[in-house]
Amino acid sequence: MQLCLKFKNGVDDLSNKGISSDLINRFKTEYSERKESKVLERTVTKNGILASSQDLRADIQSTPVFSIDLQTGDVSNQKQSGRCWMFAALNTMRHDMKDHFRVKGDFELSQNYTFFWDKFEKSNWFYENIIQTAALDTDDRKVAWLLNEPQGDGGQWDMLCALIEKYGIVPQSVYPETYSSSKSREFDTLLNEKLRKDAVTLRELVNAGTSEPEVQARKEKMLSEVYRMASYSFGEPPVEFDWEFRDDDKNYHREAGITPKEFFKKYVGWDLKEYVSLINAPTTDKPFDQTYSIEMLGNVVGGRQVKHLNLSMHDVKRAAINQLKAGKSVWFGSDVGQHSEPREKGILDLDIFAEDELFDIDIAMSKAERLDYKESLMTHAMVITGVDLVDDKPTKWKVENSWGDKIGQKGYMVMSDAWMDEYVYQVVVEKQYLTEAQREAQSGEPVQLKPWDPMGALAYKD
Repeated sequence: MQLCLKFKNGVDDLSNKGISSDLINRFKTEYSERKESKVLERTVTKNGILASSQDLRADIQSTPVFSIDLQTGDVSNQKQSGRCWMFAALNTMRHDMKDHFRVKGDFELSQNYTFFWDKFEKSNWFYENIIQTAALDTDDRKVAWLLNEPQGDGGQWDMLCALIEKYGIVPQSVYPETYSSSKSREFDTLLNEKLRKDAVTLRELVNAGTSEPEVQARKEKMLSEVYRMASYSFGEPPVEFDWEFRDDDKNYHREAGITPKEFFKKYVGWDLKEYVSLINAPTTDKPFDQTYSIEMLGNVVGGRQVKHLNLSMHDVKRAAINQLKAGKSVWFGSDVGQHSEPREKGILDLDIFAEDELFDIDIAMSKAERLDYKESLMTHAMVITGVDLVDDKPTKWKVENSWGDKIGQKGYMVMSDAWMDEYVYQVVVEKQYLTEAQREAQSGEPVQLKPWDPMGALAYKD
């Protein structure tokens, strides 16, 4: 790529913009004059940046004791897949089932079942978007966005709701994990190859003036092939099933001939329309107290729309606290890799590493700047299961992850309140925990954001 600099007189001049030997010599002198340079060089070259900048204050601040602490049972494990959004959402539902039906702590809802239908529905979603954009060049940004990742493992709360509303859910014992659900890369790679090939065909048909019924017929043949691929890889999902279990009191229960939708209605019983997404995106393009949707983001054609209500962080946290006080866990989306040590320590804390002090640099940015300048976005969904309140103000939060019990503190983490301010972007709560004004704002028609907006990133990252 050619670099071209324009000056006011219109003349291109790069002669003074390169790195000269004099400039390097100046930097070497500045480096040698810092008395700590060689000590820090030896430390960082041997131990790396994070270990050299680790601050024990975060350990002290992250004692896993909380004034509100929901007992939610064993943690789940998404393994080598990007299903965090799905695991987190189904975990909030099984937490409720555990309380109401006294199912054992290791009980799980089938993440593989919703995964199957998500792959199938996302394929149709992709096909329809390809048909709708067939008149655009392949280098058009929207078409390029579609082709970059025709489908992936990521998703949003509303996308899971769309699947459950259409297909219901089942226990994991009825539809267990398979190789491809736990290690999804092989399947994703092949399915995306097929979807791109199908995109060639669909675009050619549309641009050749083929009738809509003929295009849809060809699409249905493609979907039949996707169904076959998914059934081979994940198992064909049940239409109805029998379920047996013993509760915590060792009482035996049997449910015969129940459908997935009947199971959801009887054993979860949530009105999913009452659960809404709140975001905190303090950027100038997203005023607070307004709802937003993201163009091209979804999975079920004709199903539930992705919709976010943007609120201040204070309001987001207050809604989450209200739900926790009612004994209900909270689904949330964040940028888990920022200023955190989730795997060994299970700590999300702004003070855990002091890289800026180590290198004597300024890397401070506001939350809005990080979003606008691509430094941060939603990468992972988890569940808040507790909070420590001092004078009714949160100091730290308990987090249930879906990476198994060998990660963090037996699968749980401690998130500082300051970290939540900076790197949590979304929570899901019932409408009853919002104010009347917030409920009214949430009912409004959403502003549509561009497909690549960071508030849709969880559908593409994990």
